[in-house]
Amino acid sequence: MTQQTTGVSPLSNPQADFDHPGPLPTTMKAAVIDSTGSPEVLHTAEIALPVRISAEVLVKVAAAGVNPIDAKTRAGKGASAAIASYPYVLGQDFSGVVIETPYESHPLKPGDEVYGMLSAPRGLGAYAEYVSAPSMQLCKKPARLSLVEAAAVPVAALTAWGMVVDVAKAHEGQRMLILAGSGGVGHFAVQFAAYFGAYVIATSSSRNSSWLHELGAAEVIDYASTRFEHEVSNVDVVIDLIGNTIDNTGTRALQTLRPGGLLVNAPSGSWPGLIEDARTLGLRATTYKVSPDASTLTVIARLINSGDVHVHVDEIFTLDHAADAHRRIEEGHTRGKLVISVAEQV
Repeated sequence: MTQQTTGVSPLSNPQADFDHPGPLPTTMKAAVIDSTGSPEVLHTAEIALPVRISAEVLVKVAAAGVNPIDAKTRAGKGASAAIASYPYVLGQDFSGVVIETPYESHPLKPGDEVYGMLSAPRGLGAYAEYVSAPSMQLCKKPARLSLVEAAAVPVAALTAWGMVVDVAKAHEGQRMLILAGSGGVGHFAVQFAAYFGAYVIATSSSRNSSWLHELGAAEVIDYASTRFEHEVSNVDVVIDLIGNTIDNTGTRALQTLRPGGLLVNAPSGSWPGLIEDARTLGLRATTYKVSPDASTLTVIARLINSGDVHVHVDEIFTLDHAADAHRRIEEGHTRGKLVISVAEQV
């Protein structure tokens, strides 16, 4: 299910839009910031095309995912300290078509449809017509997804996989509470946990309850009407995608864990005392930071192609309206992901 904004074309993949007869352009259109600040600092500009070096792959971008870290970095928090110079291009998720590869026999070929995750702000991001990405940070996109849908996957799915599979070791019989189950990371976390056999309890608004059940949640708790710690107990793992920024949600989540249970927290800056708070109660806790990983993205692509995992794109914005995408993600309550359509026809 995908909701589209006015002026955004259907989710098709016309290869002709990405053909490049003759030499590449020297400049490209991008959504940039000249300084950190409110969403209004995001604007489009013509900047130099990235230079592909070493083992990098040059990709003509079809679409870019929008993540909370993008908005935090734009606002002067997040990873903004690593921005080396301006104008700067935000964005980590991308999908598109390969233009140049490191060498002739490389597994990826010009014309291949790919998706991946950049290490922005260690270099320019994905809100641009081209990216040059290390080959171990991208792979062929899931065949059953459009390029727009594929751009919504990498950061959120890799984060969910790292928390649920790598750290929490999701398995049959495990009880797992996922806070903010309907968001970008959350809706993947629910699916991965259920796929590996865990009994999934998710929090969300009431409008997303039926949808989360369809994705694999055994129980869904409406956070607006119910204190989840009053309804849930003896869970093995909490996947905390909120932290303590709102109503001490993280601290309340510790009350739901069995003795020795584990809380895995993604927005680590929201809870400086996490580790000690958990230890005091006889519990375990860890933060988590996602890394680009083509091998895991390849596994995720297989799960998507088999129909075991789905991605939901809530809204699509054009590159000229990147600021609106940031306003929307800062409002919260997004179901699944927001995506910026970069190519004129995708």
